[in-house]
Amino acid sequence: MNIAELFEEKSCGIGYVPHKTFHGVSLKHLVTGGATGGDISYHLVKVEPFCSLETHAHPAQVEVHAVLSGSGEALVANRQTRYGPGTVAVIPKNAPHRVTAGGEGLFILATFSPALC
Repeated sequence: MNIAELFEEKSCGIGYVPHKTFHGVSLKHLVTGGATGGDISYHLVKVEPFCSLETHAHPAQVEVHAVLSGSGEALVANRQTRYGPGTVAVIPKNAPHRVTAGGEGLFILATFSPALC
């Protein structure tokens, strides 16, 4: 069992929420700002095969991606990075970024500071 499957099994029935903007992307809010005084939040991001988090930026947050399973690519501030299990990427505040899943889909543990929600 990989770590993404472990999150699935241990999530106590808390489901994914479809992303409001990006088709084929859903989020599972693991730790929200309410539990951390707004300092940090953790989200499991599920990107279906060949779907994308299109180019966007977070003006107030630093975002860290830890790839749990799957494959894909990220473009962060015009720098291309291959995503696979164990890849970690730091996305500075206000840096435009895009993530596209490969044929396996992609599971990312996304950390935001300060908290996204």
